[in-house]
Amino acid sequence: MRNSVPTSSIGKLLYSTNTTQQQQQQQVSLDVDVMLTGELNPNQYPARRAAQVVLHHLNTRYGSPYWWGALRQVHKATAEALGDSGRKYSLEVTLQDQISGTKETCTAEVVFPGGPAGGPPQVTTSYEGKSEINTQAQEEALYNQYNTSQNLLSGHNLPDSYGHVAPGMEPFWHLGGVASSFVMLKESSENTLYNMAQVVSVTQLATENNQLRFNYDVLLHEMVSQEIIHWKLLASWSPQEGVKASQMELLPKCHHCEPPQEH
Repeated sequence: MRNSVPTSSIGKLLYSTNTTQQQQQQQVSLDVDVMLTGELNPNQYPARRAAQVVLHHLNTRYGSPYWWGALRQVHKATAEALGDSGRKYSLEVTLQDQISGTKETCTAEVVFPGGPAGGPPQVTTSYEGKSEINTQAQEEALYNQYNTSQNLLSGHNLPDSYGHVAPGMEPFWHLGGVASSFVMLKESSENTLYNMAQVVSVTQLATENNQLRFNYDVLLHEMVSQEIIHWKLLASWSPQEGVKASQMELLPKCHHCEPPQEH
């Protein structure tokens, strides 16, 4: 199982030489400044940035401890200027569930609002949900286990410095990734590309309104600036209601926080 950006790739980006980082950032800046319209190269930054927004949107709608999407391929992409209303990207992408490995292809439109007010991107997609897998039994079992447990769950460093996640903590790593998509969708613009790097900590709270609740501290990797950004989330989940992130707080920059590297 892998995050939407493999841990090894994060490590290479973060710990490469300053020269390499500058070259990467200059290329990204060039891609952003050009702001092409019409047909785009699906392998280049503008298309993949918009496709990553589609991924975050679908994670917020369909994600669970047993479904966590990743972007696998951008097949087609076009961009259209909408004047003061912003820019629209039309895409065909393949997404993969990181847990089951199943893949699905869909079309989507992403509008990045223009003007000084801005706002989060608006997404519409043909994706109709998890058609090939049924995780209901797993979700019900997990919910019942932690809804009735006398000991509230807690965990740290998912994955750890060796890239490992204990099997019993994997659903809560997935849940943290899905909850992080709420932040990443809200914060995304034409100048950003977000992935979750690590769950720093997760702490279960008392169940409320039949929802399991968790405090998450997560590290997000913004790949354009190469920043690691620290957020605190209050996430809730039940099989019936899905995942929600009701509170999101940007924390002060963590100078010692580093995502894990694979060994």
